Amino acid sequence: MPRFALITGASSGLGLALAEALARRGRHLILVARQRDALESIAYELTQRFGVEVLYRTCDLSEPLQLSGLLHELNQGEREIDLLVNNAGIGTSGLYVEQDWSREQELIELNVLALARLCHEIGGAMASRGIGQILNVASVAGFQPGAWMSNYYASKAYVLHFSEGLREELKVHGVGVSVLCPGPTRTAFFRGARMAGEKLEGSKLMMSAEEVALITVKALEKNRAIIIPGWRNRLLAMSPRLSPRWLVRRLAGRINKAYLPK
Repeated sequence: MPRFALITGASSGLGLALAEALARRGRHLILVARQRDALESIAYELTQRFGVEVLYRTCDLSEPLQLSGLLHELNQGEREIDLLVNNAGIGTSGLYVEQDWSREQELIELNVLALARLCHEIGGAMASRGIGQILNVASVAGFQPGAWMSNYYASKAYVLHFSEGLREELKVHGVGVSVLCPGPTRTAFFRGARMAGEKLEGSKLMMSAEEVALITVKALEKNRAIIIPGWRNRLLAMSPRLSPRWLVRRLAGRINKAYLPK
């Protein structure tokens, strides 16, 4: 049975960069996102460039019924998934109680519930076979609270801690679990979260999606538990442990508020 890497949020940004980095290494792919036209174009290009089989499925993972349909199709198929990349996610910003609840609920459904369900279903199949690897995408935001992006920061803290716990549970079943915690990355994230990401363009913290993907794939080959690309981002992740919590809360909130649209 052929083995595939399944990547969510694969139509742009970091998901697309990870798809290309894995295809370059000869990995067959199943790409999942909402944009059918983009997925079709990406699948054709990666197949032509790298000679791998690239399938795609359109699915809004924040919709439980669509996610159920995707999982049913995958379970009925003959393609074995030995690498799950949970990359799909969104951000929101602003005063939490003033935000549209449907958007905040979508964040939880996508960043937390869909990721957890995919790990449960596909991770369970990996454990039964005694082989596989899971990569969950969190953020350096997961190491601290973040006022003005409170729901997003909390969702990434869940992904970080969930992944570390799952790693301990599944390692005895031959399944590796890694969590990626990037810092600011040149993707459409800031636009989607309605933040002024262009203010970060000159920052040394900003990395390209391709750079993050390359570091990530190399770390996956070594089965790293926590992957934090860039030494500056590693310092960011470490700093909350060395500072008083009141100061961590205040600084993170001040930084996030500075990037809100005026």
